[in-house]
Formats: sequence, C-alpha cells, structure tokens
Amino acid sequence: MKIFVDRIHRLPRIWSNRELEKFAHLFGGDVVNVSGWKDIDKEGSHYKDYFSKASSYTITNYKSEARGFQGYSNEIFLDLEKDLSSDLYQRFDVVFNHTTLEHIYSVQKAFSNLCNLSRDIVILVLPFLQQYHSTFGDYWRFTPLAVKRMFEDNGFTLLYQSFNGHKRSSVYTFTIASRNPEKWKDRFDWSFSYVDPNGRGSEPFIGCHAIPNWGNKLRRLFKR
Repeated sequence: MKIFVDRIHRLPRIWSNRELEKFAHLFGGDVVNVSGWKDIDKEGSHYKDYFSKASSYTITNYKSEARGFQGYSNEIFLDLEKDLSSDLYQRFDVVFNHTTLEHIYSVQKAFSNLCNLSRDIVILVLPFLQQYHSTFGDYWRFTPLAVKRMFEDNGFTLLYQSFNGHKRSSVYTFTIASRNPEKWKDRFDWSFSYVDPNGRGSEPFIGCHAIPNWGNKLRRLFKR
C-alpha cells in the first residue's frame, strides 16, 4: 500500500475490505449490513457488491443526525442498545458490522443483538488499536481474544480471525463466526494462533482457506 495513505482510518479500512473480499462470496441468503450508513466501502463500491450470492440485502441505521437512518427502500431502523424485536430474531443468514460497536456504550447488549439477528454467520470488523475518534461517542477497543470470548458467550464459534500488522497504523480485527460451524468445516480450518509457521510475511497466520472472489478483484482493477 502507498505510504501516503491515511494510516489511522483509511489503511485499516482498505485492509478489512480485502479481508471481506476473500470470504463474502461464500455466503448466500439474507444479508444485513448493521449500521451501514450508505453501505459504502470508501473505495468507490458498496458492501452489497461483495455479497454476490445474497438473495436479499438490507442495511440498518440509527438516528439520522448521526449520519444514520435515511429512509432507503432496503433500510430498517435499529437501535442496538434496545431489546431486539421478535420479527428480527434470526431474520438474516449473514450479519455484517463494520466499526460500530466502539461507539455504543452498552456493548455487551449490542454484541448479543448482532448475534441474535443471525441464523448462522456474523462478520465483524472492530478497532483493536486506534486513537480516540468521532464526535458521537468512542468508548471501546477490542482485542482478538475478547472478540473470541464474546462470540462464544453468545453461542457462536469462530471460523476465521485476523488483524492487520501495518507499522504506525491503526489495527483492526476481522472476525467471522458461525452458529453452525460444522456447516463450514470444509471451508475453514480454524486455529487461534498468531504465529506464521510458513514464513509468508508479517500478517498473522490464520488456519483457513476459501475460494478467491475474482469478480470483485476484476471490478477493482478496471476502476483504476
């Protein structure tokens, strides 16, 4: 990545987009981007484009004055600090959430709601190391082990977890967890380790594999 890229906010975002690109095409069914604002990936695309096998795609947002609820046709209002309504319980096959939980004080409640929205998969991007930011609350940072334990407390098993290792940069965690891990055992070979035994570079080793999404790679190539 080029050295002039903002290393506090943009560099980890680009990294997490590449992580999502590796796996999003594996998941079909009903997908929701929780607190997705305009669903933009900040690289000229929308996160909806990553989920090429989705049969439906929804975004949720909160209050409009916090760059939130806008009234789009595929948008629903959701406050993650409130009890989840019965019609939303396990409504979606895949729940995607990018850098939202650090802004929610009742984080355990919000985390449980993300899990309860899903019939199977939750994909979560969170700040691990990042300076204080935002004007609407910035309460938490999440270690990889904390994310693992929180998923387990909600009945989920990790399929994949990584974090970026760029120097002088913010660090995000990227995690995929499942309510039905046996369903994915031929796609993911999970081990909780940050040692790279194969010497493939500075990124953390994660024991997993997935089919590359060449469609998204080609779309990004032709946008340049």
